[in-house]
Amino acid sequence: MQANDVEKNLIDRVAMGDMFRRRAASAAQSTALVEYRNGQRLHLSYLQLNQSLNQVANSLYSLGVKAGDRVALAGFNSIDFAQALYGCMKAGIVIVPLNHLQGKDDLTYTINHCAAKAVIVEDSLTEKFDAIKDALSSVEHWVAMDVTGCEVASHYLDFQTLIKQSLNDEITGLRINDRDPLQILYTSGTTSKPKGVETSHLALFINTLAAAVELGVKPKMAGASVMPMFHCAQHLVSTTLMHVGGKVVIFRQFDPSEFLKIVEKEQLEFIFLLPLMWKALLDVPEIDSYDLSSVKVGMYGMAPMDQPSLLRLKARFNCPFVLASGQTEMTPLATVFHDIWPEKKGNYWGEGILTTDQAVMNDQGDLLPDGEIGEIVWRAPSVMTGYYKDPEATAEASKFDWHHSGDLGYFDEDHQLMFVDRKKDMIKTGGENVPSVKVERVIMAHSAVAGVTVIGLPHPHWTEAVTAFVILKPGTQANEEEIISLCKAELGGYEVPKRVVFVDSIATTATGKFLKTTLREQYVNLYQDNE
Repeated sequence: MQANDVEKNLIDRVAMGDMFRRRAASAAQSTALVEYRNGQRLHLSYLQLNQSLNQVANSLYSLGVKAGDRVALAGFNSIDFAQALYGCMKAGIVIVPLNHLQGKDDLTYTINHCAAKAVIVEDSLTEKFDAIKDALSSVEHWVAMDVTGCEVASHYLDFQTLIKQSLNDEITGLRINDRDPLQILYTSGTTSKPKGVETSHLALFINTLAAAVELGVKPKMAGASVMPMFHCAQHLVSTTLMHVGGKVVIFRQFDPSEFLKIVEKEQLEFIFLLPLMWKALLDVPEIDSYDLSSVKVGMYGMAPMDQPSLLRLKARFNCPFVLASGQTEMTPLATVFHDIWPEKKGNYWGEGILTTDQAVMNDQGDLLPDGEIGEIVWRAPSVMTGYYKDPEATAEASKFDWHHSGDLGYFDEDHQLMFVDRKKDMIKTGGENVPSVKVERVIMAHSAVAGVTVIGLPHPHWTEAVTAFVILKPGTQANEEEIISLCKAELGGYEVPKRVVFVDSIATTATGKFLKTTLREQYVNLYQDNE
């Protein structure tokens, strides 16, 4: 490659890592990241952060990890995790944030599927990864982030030592094209294997800027990183805040009272939480003793908010609340329900963001008028490049020249999108996707089980609770504890059923498939009745 090609690329490219160089120049001493750990307030300015990201990039290069290689990342929220994530971005390395709550089989599959060359993992999680180390054929380097002080095995390199030993010079000799892969985010599909959603530098770049406009993220705003940073939603929010030079306060765990203290202390202005977290704040007895006047925008997502709670929140925080929706394949923001429709009730998703075309389509590829139910489809520069190593699934998701969400909805008389249901039986619980067939397969392995179907039922805390309906074989016995123990041994914690209901029979279709709709109607109040 000619030198002038690289120079030209540096002048006009879209590369996510470049935003940190810009913020280091325009807001060098402004605070970028804050974390409270062991009674100490850790923080990095934008100048310090950019230098550390250069060191992460150079340290990975020194190990032989090149631009375009995949690096898997696993950890709870921390400054270290953010450094690893964004350092890979600067290096042109493809990041693969892992949901470390998954079971070992899924983690093994994910790392092998993307052929990760290195794994960077928090020290508290190393034992889990050591258990699958021998099954990972592509991994050449293991790096541990010292966050909790846990001892780690000798094959791990120390993350902070690598950084300190590396130069903090700006990365200039690297060509990054707009549509080069930035990340592969694995999302549970309707089968037992996760799908790798590959998205580009341009996709996240555009989506962060659109998010800033649509969600009301102003320059140098202070915001919270409470949801897992490996998750596409928090990843977008944190990156959006930093794209505009904001301060991101990182929370390792969510404690309502402690959270309110930090809101007051750090003067947080933009807060993104799940509905159940927002409602937990309202339950803090001393909430009225905190000065929460700094909050300018409340955002919730992945689930609707009940109207009484929303009204209480708006009264207490005295700010607008917006619902953001989308999916990993949209990087991830696609549609926003703005706080201008107080009279509208129900599971509204609102209108497509300014960079997204939003429509509803029938199975024949025809766009439908307002009022008719169909599949929600999108067009946008933030649509995924495709499912990694899965051209068939990619083609299926992009039929008729639109990206297919797999969700059903319709537009009301004001052209506001109303979500109806998922086309496939995906359960969304606590912000995570759980494929019902995956849980069913585990339960079917029990010797006493003749049949099982798994659905999501409304739950006041989890939005949807994974619930299993089991038919036992004649003359056999099993109890709820046995089934749940079996699931805990094979599945991630969030995938384990909250309840197991034993039934004599389940209505079926003509082809013998269990009618989940009937169960949803019959047991809609199962968890409400037990509150």
